[in-house]
Amino acid sequence: MLISTSRKPSQKTRKFCKNLAHATGSTSVNRGKSNMRELLLKALELDEHNLAIVNEIKGNPSRVTFYSNKGEILLIILIGVTTSNERCHILPKNLKIVSKVEKLNVLSEILGFELVDKASENYILISKEDDLIAKINFVNKFGDKTDLQINVKKILDGEL
Repeated sequence: MLISTSRKPSQKTRKFCKNLAHATGSTSVNRGKSNMRELLLKALELDEHNLAIVNEIKGNPSRVTFYSNKGEILLIILIGVTTSNERCHILPKNLKIVSKVEKLNVLSEILGFELVDKASENYILISKEDDLIAKINFVNKFGDKTDLQINVKKILDGEL
């Protein structure tokens, strides 16, 4: 998956995109003046199957829109993030997804990771939270949650 930002992103948004790309084995590019068509062509050029655009509000990542390489919207989630300055130490090639939120099972197809019921290491945990739709945590090879956390506030059905 190719991960990019909205135009003129904050440092926090760029850092989130790089951490997310590192954790999922994806490619992160700075958008600059590129339009959607150019980003989709870049994804095809890099042999990436999907595209994620991270938008922000007041300098903080606030929405991720996932597109197919044909430009169709696959999923839109409104988010809040927690991250650190350090890289997310996780092995993306063996990554799996453990999801307790059925609406987000589609992330398995979008990201290209196997959806499993249980895992002990190297997985993305999508869990239910009281005040949120879901919380997405990345668990490393030691079974510890990393500092990268995505709080899903709302799931939109492809409508902006």
